[in-house]
Amino acid sequence: MSELAADDLGTAGGGSAGDGTTRTGTAGDAAVAAVRAFNRFYTNMIGLLRGKYLDTPYSLTEARILFELAQRDASEVTDLRRTVDIDAGYLSRILARFSSDGLVTRQRSAADGRRQVISLTGHGGSVVAGLDAGSAAQTRDMLAAVHDDDRHRLLDAMRVITDLLSGSPPPRGYLLRAPQPGDMGWVVQRNGALYAEEFGWDASYEALVARIVADYVDRRDPECEAAWIAEVDGTRAGCVFCVRENASTARLRLLLVEPWARGLGIGARLVEEVLRFARRAGYSDITLWTNDVLVDARRIYQRAGFTLEDESRHHSFGHDLVGQNWSRRL
Repeated sequence: MSELAADDLGTAGGGSAGDGTTRTGTAGDAAVAAVRAFNRFYTNMIGLLRGKYLDTPYSLTEARILFELAQRDASEVTDLRRTVDIDAGYLSRILARFSSDGLVTRQRSAADGRRQVISLTGHGGSVVAGLDAGSAAQTRDMLAAVHDDDRHRLLDAMRVITDLLSGSPPPRGYLLRAPQPGDMGWVVQRNGALYAEEFGWDASYEALVARIVADYVDRRDPECEAAWIAEVDGTRAGCVFCVRENASTARLRLLLVEPWARGLGIGARLVEEVLRFARRAGYSDITLWTNDVLVDARRIYQRAGFTLEDESRHHSFGHDLVGQNWSRRL
């Protein structure tokens, strides 16, 4: 079917396994060894085995405590110990050294005399600024040796490690921008990989997406066609295209949102951007094609005012599917 994949969608999906289930298991010896090897590599990479931190008089633990103290005007010792997850006696000895070096002041809490409050002195603030500048310079030098595309992969991998091991919620901020060099290849790759993972679609879907993207690049009329890339913390998280169906009708295509970025409203925002552009371009109607297995995507379309026009069974991408045409007036 020549128009099959025209559209869509990575906003669909289920649980963390991509099939509505959550997969759990016990880490094997190989996984444990891999994590330990990474820990050894990275601690050596950033110089944590050289003794004092960044060639200063302070250990990594001491530098971390100074950093935490700089985040607020005053910190209670109990809160500081909880944040850094450090033994109470060890923390007390570090704070005593900081006090004798003139880095901090210590006093009793006005609200509760049993609690001690710690504040950085002016000298302590200067020390923290130096540590911060040194750490930033070290990181900047490390990243300078990494190519732009690989840098995106590196930062994305760091984000994944942090999210998975901390159990923290996904970041809340995102932005939409016009495509840049390399983005079109990403659209093709992520569509192919994501649909294979979540729905078992074969390479014919990726080939179809590649043709759609190539046609857009080769034939795009900027007055009536556009595409958007969604970013979260500098990492590509989604995309959508608006193309010309005919003089009065636009077509929404290739809406995709990465699984880790779902729940932030990106899918709905991308669709809203397409509708806004289509109105400005002078279209009176907009249409899209999707499949009934993309449940989350269909909910987005329905909330955006699309209605189901018709549906039909077809065999594509290695599966029996039910294709659906949706449309709405602008």
